[in-house]
Amino acid sequence: MSTATFIAKNALRNKRRAALCVLSVAVSLFLLVTLLVTLREFTIPPEDIGAAARIVVRNRISLANPLPSRQRAVIEKIPGVEAVSPFSWFGGKYRNEEFTAFAQFAMDPKLMRAIFGEARMGEGEFEAFERDRTACILGKLTADKYGLKIGDKMVLESTIYPCTIELKIAGIYSGTIDDRNVLFHHDYLDEAADSKGTVGTWWVKARTLDDVPAVVTAINEAFKNTSCEVRAETERAFQLSFVSMLGNIQVLIGSICTVVVFTLVLVAASTMSMAIRERLRELAVLKALGFRQRELFAFILAESFGLAMLGALLGVGGAWVLFEPAHVMQKITGGLFITFEVTPRIIGMATAVAAGLGIVASIAPALGVARMSVVQGLKTLD
Repeated sequence: MSTATFIAKNALRNKRRAALCVLSVAVSLFLLVTLLVTLREFTIPPEDIGAAARIVVRNRISLANPLPSRQRAVIEKIPGVEAVSPFSWFGGKYRNEEFTAFAQFAMDPKLMRAIFGEARMGEGEFEAFERDRTACILGKLTADKYGLKIGDKMVLESTIYPCTIELKIAGIYSGTIDDRNVLFHHDYLDEAADSKGTVGTWWVKARTLDDVPAVVTAINEAFKNTSCEVRAETERAFQLSFVSMLGNIQVLIGSICTVVVFTLVLVAASTMSMAIRERLRELAVLKALGFRQRELFAFILAESFGLAMLGALLGVGGAWVLFEPAHVMQKITGGLFITFEVTPRIIGMATAVAAGLGIVASIAPALGVARMSVVQGLKTLD
């Protein structure tokens, strides 16, 4: 019998206990990976290809405070600015849903391609969107979810503006990081809500990435000490500002992860202690035959490490298989998460936890065997 076979037979001697131990590790690591990916999604929002060159300009006091339309002419004259579009959140409800999973924004349709160049639509759809004042375009995910197609009508009842609008779908876009939103004419919103003269935010496209810092500074300085000061920031910084509104979610999820790991260590250590306690007589015989302490410790460590890594293979591998298709979590969470990527870093962290678990769980039983004399071991279970 080889050493590996000897270790495997000992690990699987009580198959029910070994299976329960492996499943406990697998389920706990699956939960740990899910929490880590959730934390990553909240704290590191995904970016579009063109996000680095986009700048969001909002009211310095609050995002809820509108901006005057006259600011557009000032921003357009700033060196390094390629395009400026109003971008106002409509906050509409669709089909009387309590929670609508897609957002709706009013913008200048003529600047759609300039600002969101990564969006892809069929031939003529951009032009159809620009021509019809009541037209809209929507993301492919939303179109698929509701079974919508070009030419269909969408009725949206706003929770922000005192109006309900009816839109005609002129195009369905894809290729962005978030293919869910509805975009329509800002002129139509001004007319329907009688809000002409104000916008929610300005979305600015810089000519090059090198121009972004200078444009951000210039926009902030242009409206400094005015009646409506602004805060210009990159799209990335704007996304992260929303994350900060959720509170210290990193501490919350981190605390849950700590509890999961701590509980997992207790379960694994208890399982290994029971397994070794049942074999003290056999280990005493091995001692009597001349096996050294480090060799016995290696047997125990290999058994504990093997069970932990088998659990990691099932738990971490299962999470990767389940979450790898991006659309899975979009459906499960109703569109809350755009992507749910199990990154190599997260896989590495979970695997390291499993490896550490295998080592820690073997320490207590190994110390017990080291302190045990041959005579004490042979008397065990008499």
